[in-house]
Amino acid sequence: MTGEGWRRSDAALSPLVYLVDDDRDFCEEMVFGLSRLGLNVQEFNNAAALYRAYAARPADIVILDIGLDGEDGLSIAAHLRASQPVGIIMATARGSIDDRVNGLEKGADAYLVKPIDARELAATVRALNGRLNKHGVPPPPLQWALVEGGWVLTDGIGHRLRLTTSERSFLELLFKERGKTVERRAFVEAMGGNVYDFDYGQIDTIVSRLRRRAQKSNMLLPLHSIRGIGFSFSD
Repeated sequence: MTGEGWRRSDAALSPLVYLVDDDRDFCEEMVFGLSRLGLNVQEFNNAAALYRAYAARPADIVILDIGLDGEDGLSIAAHLRASQPVGIIMATARGSIDDRVNGLEKGADAYLVKPIDARELAATVRALNGRLNKHGVPPPPLQWALVEGGWVLTDGIGHRLRLTTSERSFLELLFKERGKTVERRAFVEAMGGNVYDFDYGQIDTIVSRLRRRAQKSNMLLPLHSIRGIGFSFSD
């Protein structure tokens, strides 16, 4: 059976995922986490190793770091995109607006900024693979925005979520500092609270509720919790 035949018959059940990153600890953590979550994942630390494996058996999804030795992730993405349909996810520490825009323009379907939880990466892989199988071509990149005076969150592909007052305040601050980590006390101030007399657990409650509501609306939020510091929104 050819590589393309394998992908048509089995990809919907368990996509073949190639992870390319020269950070050994990150690779071990992600391979372990993704495998436990039911994904078929193989790791490579450079472009040459990836291309050899890809020539023998094309992957359904390729996860790329940008800062690789030799050929970087952006070049790999452009090369893969020119060869045949494949889902591409950038997983990198480079989180500026310019970096994200450049990554998406070079062919990435999704852009995640480290630190990354294996559950979020697995959800992104499954969502992307499902759309690829359904439509046969890579989907357009998500374009998150707050509309209708900031009361509605949209991902740019038709999904919308009407926000509560606290969710609106929370997301407005994250969008102003998009791609950066916002400290918890800044959220308290944005919501009109006293940083010295505030139950910070309320912020976690807002985040948890927002994620659940977004998931019910078929939206995978690029909302990242930075342990002991705060949150970031990096799409």
